[in-house]
Amino acid sequence: MLKRVHFGPSVLPFVLVAPQIIITVIFFIWPASQALYQSFLVEDAFGLSSRFVWFENFVLLFEDDLYLDTFGRTIFFSFMVAFLAMTAALLLAAMADRVIKGALIYRTLLIWPYAVAPVVAGALWMFMFDPTLGVVAYMLDGFGYDWNHRLDGGEAMLLVIMAASWKQVSYNFLFFLAGMQSIPKSLIEAAAIDGAGPAKRFWTIIFPLISPTTFFLLVMNIVYAFFDTFGIIHAITKGGPVKATEILVYKVYNDGFIGLDLGGSAAQSVILMGIVISLTVIQFRYVEKKVEY
Repeated sequence: MLKRVHFGPSVLPFVLVAPQIIITVIFFIWPASQALYQSFLVEDAFGLSSRFVWFENFVLLFEDDLYLDTFGRTIFFSFMVAFLAMTAALLLAAMADRVIKGALIYRTLLIWPYAVAPVVAGALWMFMFDPTLGVVAYMLDGFGYDWNHRLDGGEAMLLVIMAASWKQVSYNFLFFLAGMQSIPKSLIEAAAIDGAGPAKRFWTIIFPLISPTTFFLLVMNIVYAFFDTFGIIHAITKGGPVKATEILVYKVYNDGFIGLDLGGSAAQSVILMGIVISLTVIQFRYVEKKVEY
């Protein structure tokens, strides 16, 4: 007969979870609720007066062609960053999984970029591609290509995509490598004995088995591109030239802190939050059904 264990009332569980709950309320729930409230207001630049306007801020946003252009630019930027970062990380993880000698050094070097702050990563790429001082710009000039992301919007977008992807590669690499190392080696060896080459083993065995990891990283990379690339864009282009690299999260900053349109900026942040939440819910609800476990 099994004995049932009963625990008496205790405040210890509440004490243990209290710090996390307090942090969540102060830094997440409270700011989100304030943004939601301010999105229904029109305030002056100094915050001395406000007027409740219901959904007027949202209506004005979707009537603004500049905001719709920023919306499309953000989608393009997010999917390009997710695609490049995940592709590069998958390739590096496949190579690292086969390394025998010096594996620890190789993996450590690949993980280092994850420790770099977004602003620092942006500054590094900005100096490398600086039209007057950058070593990469100098090399491109030697091939006859005049690189200047300060004047060319396409080059500016390409630069921030490369910088944002490079920053995220290490994060993806860790998960892909862990997923590959969890696959039983007997499956790979059996396929090799049957005559399957490295490429066929990867696409028919390894990649399907790490599809849950791939799905998870797809969600995380899109969310990263929507939110965490602010520092990179601010360090490299500040949204320019002529708003060519201004994505939604940077427009929130530009309109709120520079343009002092507090109500419009709050409405943009609410829309941005809603997009990411909706995207995550849709992916986990529908796309996950097609994942092979």
